[in-house]
Amino acid sequence: MLERARELDAADPLSTFRTRFALPEGVIYLDGNSLGALPKAAIERVQQVVTGEWGKGLIRSWNDADWIGLPQRIGAKIAPLIGAQPNEVIVADSVSVNLFKLMSAALQMRPGRKIILSEPGNFPTDVYMIQGLEAQGLAEQRLVNRDNLAVALDSDVALLLLTHVHYKSGAMHDMAALTKAAHDVGALVLWDLSHTGGAMPVDLNGVDADFAVGCGYKYLCGGPGAPAYAFVAERHHDKLHQPLSGWMGHARPFAFRDDYEAAPGVDRLLCGTPQILSMSALEVGVDLIAEIGVERLYAKSQALSEFFLECLAEHGLALELASPANSTERGSQLSFRHEHAYAICQALIACGVIGDFRDPDILRLGFAPAYLRFEDMAKAAGHLAEVLSSGEWKRPEFNQRAAVT
Repeated sequence: MLERARELDAADPLSTFRTRFALPEGVIYLDGNSLGALPKAAIERVQQVVTGEWGKGLIRSWNDADWIGLPQRIGAKIAPLIGAQPNEVIVADSVSVNLFKLMSAALQMRPGRKIILSEPGNFPTDVYMIQGLEAQGLAEQRLVNRDNLAVALDSDVALLLLTHVHYKSGAMHDMAALTKAAHDVGALVLWDLSHTGGAMPVDLNGVDADFAVGCGYKYLCGGPGAPAYAFVAERHHDKLHQPLSGWMGHARPFAFRDDYEAAPGVDRLLCGTPQILSMSALEVGVDLIAEIGVERLYAKSQALSEFFLECLAEHGLALELASPANSTERGSQLSFRHEHAYAICQALIACGVIGDFRDPDILRLGFAPAYLRFEDMAKAAGHLAEVLSSGEWKRPEFNQRAAVT
């Protein structure tokens, strides 16, 4: 399989982009859906911001380097990657904070309704935020298995909150069908694109989506803790009232008035002062992903995952696939179920194959096609076969749970 992998790499039109990432020698990095690799240009950009714009420009850089415009500028660059208009996306805060803002706004836009509908097993922060609003008496949580979501929508539901690509299995929701089903009963929809943005095509305006959030540190390669982004369809801008009325969301923040007046459009989602260093790094990652193109990235990620499965079969491995078998029904990842998934993951990391574990029994491998090769797939499958056949995962040090995995 290694020879065939190298033939596929030689024919890969995206192969040259790998050289634009700082990848350590001897490591096959399959954790891009938790933290994307470092673009080399981000190193230079952050140094420039620190030594030049901050060190020399000081306070003047808010204007001279347009620090003040970063949230809108990067948002406009993310917009075409998710099927939005430039004025519908803003970069700010974290996914969790943006979820809270948009859930609160949606509840206000649907007076008399308090139910936020989601699914059990959604990413924890999504349901935790529902529970936070519920504790304040502002919302009621309704969790329904994914196959029954459409029938659970009724006139009591204010908002349908779902993650487009499931963080654990990689399974995709039918965004168009569920958005329409919610709208048919008068509910709004908020999509979490954390495992979608920068990895695969999505058309928020094409499916008539209301709101969306997404993170910057996964497939957009913005660095650890990179700021998140939020989308609000233009038709909702005038009706949007978010609860975190910080000074940067004011229509005239530098007028320093006592009374809050929301900024026009999506700018009202801003709250505090923008995180300039992390936003500057994120912009580099967004530019690079936009240059490659999400259509090409997703096509390659599908090819990588299919080839990886072929390599496993070549080794005689029949791991239980927890992701959809059809590559068109999953995101840019493969998840496998095994009762010793944690230990197997740790043994793989010791071999230089960095994937990740999701409790209780999921070995998750993310395929970030901007920098991964078919050769990486063949070698990673070989390492996995060796770990399983040798029983290497049984070593005590691989079975001791770390605080962060």
